[in-house]
Amino acid sequence: MVEVLKSHERLWGLFTKKEEYHPLLLDQYQRFPYYLSKHRNVLEPEVSAFLIQNGLKVEYPDDKKFAVCLTHDIDIIYFSKLRLAYEVALSLRKLQIGKSSRILLNKVSKKINPLWNFEQIMDLEKKYGAKSSFYFLALNRDEQDFNFRIEDLKKELRNIIDNGWEVGLHGGHEAYNNLDKIKKEKERLEDATQKEVIGYRSHYVRFKVPTTWELLKEAGFKYDTTFGYPDCVGFRNGMCHPFKPFNLNTNEYIDILEIPLIIMDCTLDGYMRLDMKNAWEITKRLIDTVARYKGVITILWHNTWMTGEELEFYEQILKYCCEKNAWMTSGENIWEWWINRR
Repeated sequence: MVEVLKSHERLWGLFTKKEEYHPLLLDQYQRFPYYLSKHRNVLEPEVSAFLIQNGLKVEYPDDKKFAVCLTHDIDIIYFSKLRLAYEVALSLRKLQIGKSSRILLNKVSKKINPLWNFEQIMDLEKKYGAKSSFYFLALNRDEQDFNFRIEDLKKELRNIIDNGWEVGLHGGHEAYNNLDKIKKEKERLEDATQKEVIGYRSHYVRFKVPTTWELLKEAGFKYDTTFGYPDCVGFRNGMCHPFKPFNLNTNEYIDILEIPLIIMDCTLDGYMRLDMKNAWEITKRLIDTVARYKGVITILWHNTWMTGEELEFYEQILKYCCEKNAWMTSGENIWEWWINRR
């Protein structure tokens, strides 16, 4: 199968992301965004389609038609003063008096903090027979975007794990390109969970091909699910299936599984500036496409997006995928299934 793919130079270049090895430009976060890519057909998984047409067969547990890897990045549990003022003003403008009060009191009690919503997220997913992964930042106070001490969340982390959901690492700003940072953050999270952490996603979807994969392998991670564009939904390297990355510098596969990121909440809204109607149309199209190729669609929905119409949108995704007979589960379960598949 690999040799067949290698014989098609364009698809092999897309799969390996050859264009990202020596980029002339990067964005402000040192990312390679979609707008710099020569590959414009990002809404079609061309490499996966080619592999399916050439004999790749994929089966899922319980005869499910395709898989959905549900994920949540936990960047914020407590609002900053600036964010607090913005959220309160927004709630008041919408005449949501109760919500504005809860936001103001978010540091007083976990029960009324709208961002301390891990159990509510699990309850919603359980309603549709789904599970997911929670990727937590594990930063020191002096590091950029520090918002909470991971040590203070031991009870919540244990509850997530004991219920069958996954806790993974959300690597900080510098970790994607720094082995020492990755290892220290992984160790800090494992001390809090008392369990091996196997899954990873970079903060701000920061990623360097092929360096980040090599560093994650060296740090002991089993899989990554960062590999998607920050500024556009879709298939960054034409894949809608998990894959082992290929390092063009060493001419070898990297011993880590990539479960590519396809849809991120703030990509739809912040980068692509889609309203809810158009955001749903493109989301539905991507789900239908992945289902057609019996692939895996990874969806990132932050805990900060679990209110109002954003929460309703997430539930709409769960409902639609459930109706299409999808296996909705965590990155950890996808990894275990993929490496043990026939």
